[in-house]
Amino acid sequence: MKLKTIIILFAVFIIVPGALFAITPEEIIRRSDDMQVFETSASSGEMRITDRFGLKVSSFNSWSRGEDESIIEFTSIAERGQKILRTEDEIYIYYPDAEEIIRMQGSALRQSMLGSDISYEDMTGGNDRVSQYSVVLEGEETVAGRACYVLFLTANTRTVPYPKEKVWIDKETFMVWKGEYYTKSGRLLKEMEVLDTMVLEGREIPIETRISDKMKRDSETIMIIHELEVNIRVDASLFSLDELSW
Repeated sequence: MKLKTIIILFAVFIIVPGALFAITPEEIIRRSDDMQVFETSASSGEMRITDRFGLKVSSFNSWSRGEDESIIEFTSIAERGQKILRTEDEIYIYYPDAEEIIRMQGSALRQSMLGSDISYEDMTGGNDRVSQYSVVLEGEETVAGRACYVLFLTANTRTVPYPKEKVWIDKETFMVWKGEYYTKSGRLLKEMEVLDTMVLEGREIPIETRISDKMKRDSETIMIIHELEVNIRVDASLFSLDELSW
């Protein structure tokens, strides 16, 4: 009996701490969101858009400040000078040919950005999914050779682009390797998959990502980041409407 008691106590000392300190689904999402935000960033890259008409490449420069402010300026010949400004969930587009600034709202947010698989709505919403979604940990799977948590998110607000999401988050780095995005009824709208990453200031960051809009036929967009700097000086005025048309 004494040996049996010792074995039981030993098991309790091993198992209970693991249960007490097990990470919650909300903490996984919170840590993943935190890993995506830098104080500031500047990058250059390209979108490789493939559809039934062939391949189109659009290059860009972008800057961001925190999770609420970003601006993209396109540098490819067809779109040169066109800019997209995001500030606190507002999206504005500047068209240099017409010298016009348009605020995107309502159904216009669901339009494709330059014919890609990324909508303007995809750019809205902050990185606070814990307050926006109910989160369930469905299990664990391996993606790209990495052990990942598999989580299912159901929106508790109408302000997010997708009512339901399924994401695969790296157990070690908390980077999202894969995502599926659904309507409220469960219809698959988009898929996202990370193809390549880099480590910058101790964080693993996607630098090549494939996005597929399942409402389009034979369509995918590969977003590639060629250069990236973080936590650098970025002038706050860059994210203002006054500067957008310059």
